[in-house]
Amino acid sequence: MIETVWLDNPPVNAVNSGILETLWGTFEHVGDDVHAVVLRGRGERAFSAGADISGFVGGMSDGDRPGGIQPVADLIESAPVPVVAAIHGFCLGGGLEIALACDFRIATRDAQLGFPEVNLGLLPGGGGTQRAPRLVSPGRARWLTLSGERITADTAEAWGLVEFLVDDLDAGIARYVEPLDRQSPFAVRQIKQLFHDTRDARSDEREVQAFAACLASEDGQEGVAAFLEKRQANWTGR
Repeated sequence: MIETVWLDNPPVNAVNSGILETLWGTFEHVGDDVHAVVLRGRGERAFSAGADISGFVGGMSDGDRPGGIQPVADLIESAPVPVVAAIHGFCLGGGLEIALACDFRIATRDAQLGFPEVNLGLLPGGGGTQRAPRLVSPGRARWLTLSGERITADTAEAWGLVEFLVDDLDAGIARYVEPLDRQSPFAVRQIKQLFHDTRDARSDEREVQAFAACLASEDGQEGVAAFLEKRQANWTGR
């Protein structure tokens, strides 16, 4: 099953406590029947135009995190299944930080992406300065955060900030996300965990362990048998 989670705070889905609670509720306990999660913005204007600025008035007390986005983004990044951001319209600030925590990003050609925080005398505080350089060059990540300017979806794809450009999000999800729902749930979760565990440091040993776990699993044995018998595999997720 592919689960769709809506960022829902009209008119531009500013990230507020309601959106953060929705994300926490989704990713703290991902069901065994969920094979992938798609994040989408409600309405016509935006995936998310950023954090709810009204929550910044008065500054932060010790121990606070900006808008609560950083721990939620960490939770999304560590989810046991693939998470995909399906972007349209504005994807700015905290909204872009949520998208960067996903495994990959699909965007319509009208999308605009950026980190406008510097225009308010602030900076991306939800993981943007950490994740953006891993996807685009360090210099481009610095320019995005220092200039506060938006880039088009075409530029975002060319830079590697977005993986796939589409004319229609539903068609894009069908093309790029639905294939994940047809794969072995056990293997998909192993792959997702392997990428997360080796994000900052290569580990051939960890890869071999994950391969061995897949080979010994019910899904692994079923996949090999189905290939040899020239039939469709019947996955159990175990």
